[in-house]
Amino acid sequence: MSSQPTAVHTEAAPAPVGPYNQAVRAGNVIYCSGQIALDPASGAMVGAGDVEAETHQVLRNLQAVLKAAGTSPKGVVRTTVFLLDLADFARVNAIYAEVFGEGVSPARACVQVAALPKGAKVEIDAIAVLT
Repeated sequence: MSSQPTAVHTEAAPAPVGPYNQAVRAGNVIYCSGQIALDPASGAMVGAGDVEAETHQVLRNLQAVLKAAGTSPKGVVRTTVFLLDLADFARVNAIYAEVFGEGVSPARACVQVAALPKGAKVEIDAIAVLT
C-alpha cells in the first residue's frame, strides 16, 4: 500500500464547498474533513436549525466518507466536534454515542466556535485507520 496521499470521494456525502477533499488517505490513515449537515443530493442544509437533526446528518455524511475510504466508525481514532453553542453538548453527545459509543471510543476534542459554514450548529471531523 502506497503512503502517497490520495483523495477520497463519494457521492453519498456532500461535495466539498472549497479547495479540499472529503478525506485524504495516507497509508492506512484516513483524514476526514469536517462535515456539516448538508444533504448530499441537494447541497442544502438539513435540520432547519435543529442541532439534533443536524448532528444525525453530520454523522451520516461522515460515515459515508469513512465507508468510501474503506473503514467505518470502528476505525475512527480521533474526532473534533465544533459546536456553535456549547449548551448543545449533551444533545449532540447522546447522538454521537450512537455511532461511537461502543468498543473503544475515539479520542475527542469539543469546542465552541463563533461560526460554522452555511450557518451550521455542529461540525465533526475525524481521523481513522483502515479496519
